[in-house]
Amino acid sequence: MADQRRSHAGTTKTKTKTATPRRASSARGPEHAARAACQSLEGLIDHRAEGVSAVRRTDDGWCVVVDVLEVPRIPDTTSLLASYEVQLDGSGELLEYRRVRRYRRGAADE
Repeated sequence: MADQRRSHAGTTKTKTKTATPRRASSARGPEHAARAACQSLEGLIDHRAEGVSAVRRTDDGWCVVVDVLEVPRIPDTTSLLASYEVQLDGSGELLEYRRVRRYRRGAADE
C-alpha cells in the first residue's frame, strides 16, 4: 500500500513538471496577444474592450480584432460598439491599430 502511494506521488510530480513547460511555451501565444491588444488599445482610445472576435498569426507577430464599447446607451442593445484591428509584433508590442467597423450592439451581422 505504501509502495502504491509512493509510486502515485511520483506520477503526480512528473505530470506537474511536464505541465509547466507547456504553459511557459504558450505565454506568447494567441491568449497573450489578445490580452496585450486589449490593454494597449484601451490605454490609447480610452474605451473599454468588450472582447476579442479574432486572433491570427502574421509573418511578424499577431493581428487581433478587439470589440470596444464606444457609446454606452440605455437600453444596452442600442449601445455603439466598434471593432478595431490591432497589429502586434512577436513580443506583443503594439505596431498599429485601426477601426474597421462600427455597429449597434443589437444589430445582426450582415
